[in-house]
Amino acid sequence: MKVIAAGLAALFVTVSPLAHAQQTSTVGDAGRPSQADMNALTDARVLIVKAALQLTPDQEKLWPPIEQAIRQRAKDRQERIEGFMSRTTEGRAQSGSVDPLLNRTPVELMQRRAENLEQRAADLKKLAEAWQPLYQTLTQDQKRRLAALAIVALRDIASGIERRRMSDD
Repeated sequence: MKVIAAGLAALFVTVSPLAHAQQTSTVGDAGRPSQADMNALTDARVLIVKAALQLTPDQEKLWPPIEQAIRQRAKDRQERIEGFMSRTTEGRAQSGSVDPLLNRTPVELMQRRAENLEQRAADLKKLAEAWQPLYQTLTQDQKRRLAALAIVALRDIASGIERRRMSDD
């Protein structure tokens, strides 16, 4: 638990400057974090997971594919967000309003959503495949720490979703 607490503290220390940076010059369009901010968050996540697991030298050899899958997943997510933002901006620029966005057909929206879900599924599958060899070598303590990190991450995701819902209301 001490390792998890230290990892979470490291995450908050890493994220707080990024939150401040959003108010200064590194802010992307519409107040979004810049690419450098997103890379820093990915770096922090990788370091936290690795620190929490306290890998042995033999386990350390199995880590690079996991880190690569984590980074690729983050990169693909950022590309999906940027694609959405550019499509939104293009639509507004062409007509000066959100009408082009509202005039998309439900079929187009479903197709785009299906494409995004396919990519997310492929990235998640690659991540699971990368984790498999290392996970088989983890001790019960390492598995418990990994599970605790997963629970914290899921709670953060759920609270983020709830905050977005509240702000939309």
